[in-house]
Amino acid sequence: MRGAPVEVLKRVPLFADLSDDEVRQIAALFKERHFAAGAIVIQEGSGGAAFFVIESGEVKVFLGAKEHTTLKAGSYFGEIAMFDEGARTATITAATDLVCFGLTYWDFRPVVEANGVIGWKLLQRMAHLLREARAQ
Repeated sequence: MRGAPVEVLKRVPLFADLSDDEVRQIAALFKERHFAAGAIVIQEGSGGAAFFVIESGEVKVFLGAKEHTTLKAGSYFGEIAMFDEGARTATITAATDLVCFGLTYWDFRPVVEANGVIGWKLLQRMAHLLREARAQ
């Protein structure tokens, strides 16, 4: 199945400034993914190429060997990988059977390159999020 629920993506801060049509355009790029309980979804230090939104189930987030938090349906992880393909900063493990929607860098990049308005809104939102993170 292709496409993530638009209403879920609209809650992702990175997409907060996009119009409904722009969010729908990006939502259509996502692919449904399934992981069994215990499966490693993302390995810390590995190359990043995908962003995930949890549809159902839970994941555990580990920083180093230490458990950091649990994410549930509607949560997301890996969003920075859509921009820089850099090394992952955490390990994400499926705590239960997991259904999520994934978007890869190579599917996302052409949309941003072809649509300067989307690219500019995302850049502004990332600057805003960086400013908030630095203030904390």
